[in-house]
Amino acid sequence: MCEQEAKQLFSAMVSELNKAEQIALCGHVMPDGDCLGAMLALGLALRQMGKKVVFYSPDPVPELYAFLPCADEIHVELEQQCQFDLFVSVDCSVPDRLGHFQVLLGRAGRVAVLDHHTGSVPFGNTYLNLPVCAATGEIVYDLLRWLPVLVDEDIATCLYVAIVTDTGSFSYDNTGSLTHLRAAELLKLGVKAAWINKRLYEEKPLVSLQVLSTVLQSLELSGCGRVAWMFMQRDTLHRLNATDEHVDGLVNYPRLIKGVELALFFREIEDGKYKVSLRSKYYLDVNKLATLFGGGGHPRAAGCVMEGNLEDVKHQLLQAALPFLKDE
Repeated sequence: MCEQEAKQLFSAMVSELNKAEQIALCGHVMPDGDCLGAMLALGLALRQMGKKVVFYSPDPVPELYAFLPCADEIHVELEQQCQFDLFVSVDCSVPDRLGHFQVLLGRAGRVAVLDHHTGSVPFGNTYLNLPVCAATGEIVYDLLRWLPVLVDEDIATCLYVAIVTDTGSFSYDNTGSLTHLRAAELLKLGVKAAWINKRLYEEKPLVSLQVLSTVLQSLELSGCGRVAWMFMQRDTLHRLNATDEHVDGLVNYPRLIKGVELALFFREIEDGKYKVSLRSKYYLDVNKLATLFGGGGHPRAAGCVMEGNLEDVKHQLLQAALPFLKDE
């Protein structure tokens, strides 16, 4: 995308935000740091402009991100009397991932989509989707430069969390020079990076380690050594009194194994239904692989939902992955 095209997208989004007075911001199911950080940063900025802003999330805010400014204002239940003239889907360009808040699309006068994922499904009036950005937080950072707002420490903290989480602490392939420059500017605004990193990566509840200990026992490695996978059954999760947030990031453990290119994590979400997380290390495009099963994401991180018994689901995905591994 050329610079002129990008400017047109930003200009259209700015016009949409300026016209609206009552704005609903909503992220995707199982919200992560980028989703929550980008949404809260944008909402705080819009409030500076005098807009009435309501935050929505189809799933509760994970305890991990409860420290974010205004995280306690995010609604997870559908309000029957809610009124707004603009609905903004943040970090989500597939309507199904809005969960039960998808019904709000029909109540809004206008719908805008703010995202950085590929494979979007058209459902809005205005799109600002830039896959070149490592995080939606980066897009919001740039968007705020178009608006008459002051990026204070609260907004900067939300943006930093969005960027640092979706780049794997600046370690993923999607991290570019502009990512570091944006992060540096946020640090100048007072972001307490060391404190944030401790909250994100050094304060895990005991149940998270219990889940990890259990899941590691399911670790398997393919004969060629290039694929590794783990799984978690629903009854095991319940037995440990764990929730979805306690399994977040587990797919990265099989990815750590030397020689592994493709890592998979199968989590049972209903009887006979599995959420599959896919990660690659160097070259395999897991977004293309996940797309074969109705999912999507990024080249190195994607996901999908598959139905069947666990062995059949694993076999289907591993068979589909073989051509991708052979091609490379």
